[in-house]
Amino acid sequence: MNPIQAPVTKDLVLVGGGHSHVGVLKGFGTKPMPGVRLTLITRDVHTPYSGMLPGLIAGHYEYDETHIDLGPLSRFAGARLYHDEAVGLDLDSKRILCRSRPPVPYDLVSINIGSTPTLDPVPGAAESVVPVKPIGNFLRRWAELRQRVLGRSGSTRIGVVGAGAGGVELLLSARHALEMLRRESGRPRQPPDFHLFFESATILPTHNRWVRSKFQRVLRRRGIRLYPGLRVVRVRGRTLVLEDGSSHEMDEILWVTRASAPGWLRESKLEVDAHGFVKVEATLESTSHPGVFAAGDVAAVAAHPREKAGVFAVRQGKPLERNLRRTLRGLPPKPFHPQRKFLSLISTGDRRAVASRGSWSLEGRWAWHWKDWIDRRFMARFNDLSKIHAAPAAAPGRGVVETSAAPPGDRLMRCRGCGSKVGAAVLERVLGRIDPGNLPDVVLGLEAGEDAAALSVPPGQTLLQSVDMFPAIVDDPYVFGRIAANHCLSDIFAMGGRPRTALAIAALPWASEDKMEVTLEELLQGARQVLRRAGAELVGGHTLEGSELALGLAVSGLADSGRLLRKGAMEPGDRLVLTKPLGTGALFAAEMRLKAKGRWIQGALECMLRSNRRAAACLLRHAVHACTDVSGFGLVGHLFEMVRDSDVQVRLSLPAVPLLEGAAETARAGIHSSLQPRNLRLQGAVRNPRLASRAPAFPLLFDPQTAGGLLASVPGQCSEACVEELRGGGDSEAAVIGAVETKEDGREPITIDP
Repeated sequence: MNPIQAPVTKDLVLVGGGHSHVGVLKGFGTKPMPGVRLTLITRDVHTPYSGMLPGLIAGHYEYDETHIDLGPLSRFAGARLYHDEAVGLDLDSKRILCRSRPPVPYDLVSINIGSTPTLDPVPGAAESVVPVKPIGNFLRRWAELRQRVLGRSGSTRIGVVGAGAGGVELLLSARHALEMLRRESGRPRQPPDFHLFFESATILPTHNRWVRSKFQRVLRRRGIRLYPGLRVVRVRGRTLVLEDGSSHEMDEILWVTRASAPGWLRESKLEVDAHGFVKVEATLESTSHPGVFAAGDVAAVAAHPREKAGVFAVRQGKPLERNLRRTLRGLPPKPFHPQRKFLSLISTGDRRAVASRGSWSLEGRWAWHWKDWIDRRFMARFNDLSKIHAAPAAAPGRGVVETSAAPPGDRLMRCRGCGSKVGAAVLERVLGRIDPGNLPDVVLGLEAGEDAAALSVPPGQTLLQSVDMFPAIVDDPYVFGRIAANHCLSDIFAMGGRPRTALAIAALPWASEDKMEVTLEELLQGARQVLRRAGAELVGGHTLEGSELALGLAVSGLADSGRLLRKGAMEPGDRLVLTKPLGTGALFAAEMRLKAKGRWIQGALECMLRSNRRAAACLLRHAVHACTDVSGFGLVGHLFEMVRDSDVQVRLSLPAVPLLEGAAETARAGIHSSLQPRNLRLQGAVRNPRLASRAPAFPLLFDPQTAGGLLASVPGQCSEACVEELRGGGDSEAAVIGAVETKEDGREPITIDP
């Protein structure tokens, strides 16, 4: 028996995917730290690089060129990726409070969540303006603004509030983009009319007079009207009211003023400055709470005050990583001394830029291309991970190699058999925090503590039972618990049943007892949330230690004895209805290879987190004849079971089959699940496999699905109404993908039209 990997003993949690934290992630991926579990909590799976935002707005870059994909980067770093937003910090219990998941415990925490423009002091601003941050929200609203401008027949008055580097760059980039849009539309329109409002005496107040002079000239040439030295005191609808009492009506308002920090930082009792930013020492550690670090815009370095600029956040990545490592080893962090002068490259919107450092400045196209080269080189460090040689590391969240950092008792060989069970104290504490529920047909459940659960079956009902189990496909135990529960419940829904009880079988990665307890509780909380929404209760189960996180559920349900749905009841004339898109197997295979975009994986997760409960009820309302769920054998595998048992044949329309975003690209790249080749053996049941296989989506018909959709045989006259109702109920990709035909002797049962 081989020695095991060391258990997790320390939790380092990164809150936010800002410029400093992406450097930390890359550093830990290149050189893992034994015994430390890394977790990233981020609102966005693609983090924008602020230096390229103006170029994106102007139309010089595409989205992926300007965003760091935190999905592959987190996997490279061996970090658990929690796609959520931090909303609080419990310093006493050392937990991060999140918007949509249970609190996340930490031993060491670092905060790098950026900043937002200050809106609260200006009445009406929050309701009417488009703030530039958070950038993810701004990009969505910018796209909507462009459509509004394109839809107007006359000129559009656009006000920009704030004349720092961000405000000036945004204005010039937006003007360039809208001018290009106006020309490309082919319809005569007046160009947008831009107005720049700022309370300082001049634009770009933190830059030298030569830079200010150059941009004054650019703004004047492009017809921008300036309102210097006047603070906006109120926003009434689309009207800006200045402190001198004047009013200026705008069609659109962009807000790029002094930044502030989220209120929860102050509420957490961390020491903050006047604008709510976390006060930190030169080591980047909180001045009030050891073990809490902050970097980037959200940090205020007491000894070295600097303006909020991306260059400082980037430069803080290395010293932040160094001090996190030192603190985890029990060593004191070392001070960091930022540079006083830095190279500034501000674009003018039209592939020209002004370069400055200290008192000198130069301008021209060469400066833009210089900036473009610097920015692209920076992005390649994080988006092209295939060229980076990392030290061997464990999979995300599963500890690392044997090390003296782990307590001696935890480095011993772990027992097998019943000796591998999770400790009784852990189970007792976790189960004591779970409400056992009160379903009337559960005679003995979780609260009884008996050797087995007991339930009664009402007259006229049939008991359904199913079991499934698999290793975690996502690093977040809470999210994985929800996905596993959805997957396991689908067998009950596919037979027209109502889930009632579940027994959990959980394998937990080796870790210290307190960390194992947190993992188990998050796992069961996620599963139980889904079970309860489906009308079922968790009534017991079994736990054991293992090398990786895994969860299974043995589910029981009830169905009306005369209304059981079966696979083998298809009828000629039926239409095949699929409720969810395909592609989870291929996408997660790509994710393991660092080849999947974060938004693809997030889209797949959102699909897997959608229960089949509503879809099953809808199918029953539309007189479904036969049904199954699409899981490990892929669409063709499960369809073959239905066709074989029904003694019919089917015609499948490949273009009608819905696919998850990124699944087709993944298939074209030749990346497939390890189970897919075995599923491909069912090509023998396909009449025209060679013709169909020319279509890029063909391999996805054999792709194993986790928490996939339902495949139903619905009467032809009901199918369109059924799909319309499915889409209205949340299954927006539901589609009719084929038809059931009378069987012809000697012919393969499945025909695929490419």
